[in-house]
Amino acid sequence: MEQRLATLIGNAVRAARQRLELTQADVAERVGIATEVYGRLERGHMLPSVRTLRKLCLVLNCSSDVLLGMAGVEGAPTLAEDPPEYRERPEVRRLLRTVRKLDAPRLRLLGQVANALET
Repeated sequence: MEQRLATLIGNAVRAARQRLELTQADVAERVGIATEVYGRLERGHMLPSVRTLRKLCLVLNCSSDVLLGMAGVEGAPTLAEDPPEYRERPEVRRLLRTVRKLDAPRLRLLGQVANALET
C-alpha cells in the first residue's frame, strides 16, 4: 500500500511540476528540501511528510486530492496564484539560484557585467 501511494504521489508531483515548467531543483528549493530528496519523492521511493505534502500543494498550485490521486487535475480546486517571483522563466530561476551562492565581491562584479550588457 505505501509503495503504491508513494508512486501515485510521485507521478502526480512530476506531472504538476512539468505543467508549471519547473525543474526538480526549483520545486525542492521552494519546498525547502534537498534536490536529491525531492528526486526520490518524485520517483516514488519515499512518502512526503504531511508538512512537505502541504508545501508541495502550495508550490505546485494543486490540491492534496490531486497529489493523493483522489481527484483529476481538471476537476481539482487550485490554490492561490503563484507569487510573481515564481513566474520567471526556467533560465532566470537557474541563474538566480547560482547568483544567490555568490560572495559579495563576485556579486558586485556580476552587477557591473549585467549593467554593461544592458547598455
